[in-house]
Amino acid sequence: MGFLLLLLLAITFIPPDPARSQQCSGGPTSLILQFADVGADQWIPAHQRAPGSLDPLYDLVQSYLDIVQQNPLPTELLRDALNDPPSANTSQILQYQAGYIICATIAIIYFVAMPLIGLSICCCQRNRRCGGRVKAYRRSLLCQRNLLMLSLLLTTLVILVGVICAFAANQKVKEEMEPGARDTVNTLQALRHHVSGISRGVQLALEQFAVPKEQIIRDLNNVSWNVGSTIHLVRKGSVYSAINDMKSRVQDLQNSLHHLQIIKKTAQRLTQYQDELESTLREQKQNIISILEDSRCSYCDSALSRAQGLELGVNYYKLPSVERVLRNLHGLPKANFSEMIQQANHSFNIFPERVAVKMANVVQDLKKEMEKAMKKVQSIADSFPILDHTHPIYDVLVKAENISHTYFKEAKRYEKYRWITGVVACTVVLLIVICNILGLSFGTYGLTVREDPSDYESRGEAGAKMLITGVCFSFLFSWLLILLVFVTFFIGGNVQTLLCKHWANQEIYKFIDTPGNLPPSMNITQRLGLKKNLNITTAYQQCKNGAGLWEVLQLKDTYSLSDQLSVPKYTAEFQKRLDDFNLTFEDILLNADGKKDLQTFKESGVDGIDYAGFQAEIRNPVVRTSIEGLALDLERLSKVQSDRTVVDQLAKESQMLLNIQNTTVDVMKELVENLKESVYFLSTIAPNLQTQINDMETKVRFVESTLPIDVHKIVRKELACFVRKEVGYVSLYLNWLRHVLTGDVASCQPLSTALDNGRVILCDRIVDPWNAFWFSLGCCTFFLIPSIIFAIKTTKHLRPIRHRLISTGSEETYPFHIPRVTSLKL
Repeated sequence: MGFLLLLLLAITFIPPDPARSQQCSGGPTSLILQFADVGADQWIPAHQRAPGSLDPLYDLVQSYLDIVQQNPLPTELLRDALNDPPSANTSQILQYQAGYIICATIAIIYFVAMPLIGLSICCCQRNRRCGGRVKAYRRSLLCQRNLLMLSLLLTTLVILVGVICAFAANQKVKEEMEPGARDTVNTLQALRHHVSGISRGVQLALEQFAVPKEQIIRDLNNVSWNVGSTIHLVRKGSVYSAINDMKSRVQDLQNSLHHLQIIKKTAQRLTQYQDELESTLREQKQNIISILEDSRCSYCDSALSRAQGLELGVNYYKLPSVERVLRNLHGLPKANFSEMIQQANHSFNIFPERVAVKMANVVQDLKKEMEKAMKKVQSIADSFPILDHTHPIYDVLVKAENISHTYFKEAKRYEKYRWITGVVACTVVLLIVICNILGLSFGTYGLTVREDPSDYESRGEAGAKMLITGVCFSFLFSWLLILLVFVTFFIGGNVQTLLCKHWANQEIYKFIDTPGNLPPSMNITQRLGLKKNLNITTAYQQCKNGAGLWEVLQLKDTYSLSDQLSVPKYTAEFQKRLDDFNLTFEDILLNADGKKDLQTFKESGVDGIDYAGFQAEIRNPVVRTSIEGLALDLERLSKVQSDRTVVDQLAKESQMLLNIQNTTVDVMKELVENLKESVYFLSTIAPNLQTQINDMETKVRFVESTLPIDVHKIVRKELACFVRKEVGYVSLYLNWLRHVLTGDVASCQPLSTALDNGRVILCDRIVDPWNAFWFSLGCCTFFLIPSIIFAIKTTKHLRPIRHRLISTGSEETYPFHIPRVTSLKL
């Protein structure tokens, strides 16, 4: 709260500032310059509360306070209090504080009732034990006793959790108080450094023109090589694409010859194997069928159908011929493509050396222009207006900083007393919790070891006494606890609901902006010199978004930053230097022999081969039935025959089939795979062969015909781009300078950051744990009521039960309690 008052006091006396920033326009995105962080040491770091384990408790307390205080910001009440304090209406105050009044009523009732009830119990039980004892044993006592002890235990655990939270919140307030005071002072110091550093920041920002100047000079020293390399880079796509296409077509020619020869040789070998296999299969088929149809062959009908399919499934004589295509491609390639490609690359790659000769004069002219621009930039410091408005602001911030030291010193001393009081209160509650826990522990153990309910047990009696002790402490200190809870609740709750809540949603700023809410002497908008169409809320939002003082203050009309930072003012002469520069490129890529070879390849008929016929025949199986499967069937049949001759015949035929599979069929399958690979390659390139060769020829003709003309245009264009690049460095610096002057060196964002920091320090880091403390302690205080009730009732069950005689008409008979007789030795 003190920080807010000091900050408002400081900004109230800030005089008008005659400068206004403009929106920065970025330079070319491809250009990068590293400028010094001018004004970076003056920025105020934004504070935020670090996430912690108490955050859910903070949210719960804020929800509770929203229920207690549901009224909006009392604008009328605050307006009356600020403009005419005696006219403040008491009924309005009571109406606004209705929720707190209800809580105060509850606290008063508690404050009065608890001591009176405790005094009454003490008077009633003065001549007997507090809580008495159970008069007679009943079966229902066990359930009643357990229910009371469980209720007391749960209530004690709730109080324990509450007191732990209270301890933690009390310590959190202590831990945040000193850093909060230190951060507040640091924020004021940062604001003062920001204001005092504007003049020095302007000078440092102007000196940063050396960065683009040095970069431009380095570029000028390398311009000849860079321009030539750029031309090479721009045109190498079309040139290298034509050369690569030419390489690819030559490679296709060589690969096609290779695969065509493989197809021819493979087809010849397959027809040879086919003739041999056909005769062998015919003979084997007849032998196997005759054996299987023999009446001596048992169970042979199942294999007969497979044996009848023992014949060729292909006819490799149907494979299309490639002889004509091979004749057309015989003797190719005739041209020396390797030498042609090497010569084309060499002619194109010497561009950087050919460009470097004619750039010296342009480089010298541009260097002279940079010296002139440097002097123009330095003259900005002489007319910068905002420097005249920093001294009054600086004086106000120094006073606010001095006052804050005294204020926070006193706050630290009172915080020590508050912390001690909180620790004592929490310790008292913790003592009551310990009494309850010890009472339950001793009492439970005493009941466990007691065999007769009437027996006296010291542990049970000790447990009862501990519970009564806790009750006494509860009555003794509860009225002090409720007093502490209400005082801290009233202070922290009002700070949260009246200040922090409306500070966070900017209702306070809107209240200040509303005409008539503040006295004329407190017209902050006028004192700050804000633009007529701006108010505190809008200015705060703009400052938070990174606006400069020029965007919120009425300073633009006295000084035009746009005119001072106009790019043409510093770069006009960069456009006049490069009209007479030219280069030519007249070499060819593909000679007549090379063109003739590729034309022959295109017309060879590779794309006319019947690849579908190849694939249709290749897909067929070599043998219609599985030779290995038939051999296995014959082998199995041989094992179940009774006739020895049939057994031998079946075994022999099975072995012969396996030999055919291994020696002929597998070899043919391997040849088919080789044939399939070559056919696949040729069928892949064949559909696009004409188009690819035509595209390659088109690219070569395009490069050879347009390159001499295009080089001239590209040279002129790239040199113009070079000039624009150097102008872009100047533009990038001027945009950066505009951003620094309006956003860093003379920015109003530190002011919005300081306001946000004040809210975080006061509300998030101090008020939240403060409110969490009274909320936790208040829960403990109110739960003392059920704790007292359950403790008093439980003590009766921890003491020995007095037995008495029950009427004989009862369903149960209770024995008299006969005291133990102890023999005495005389």
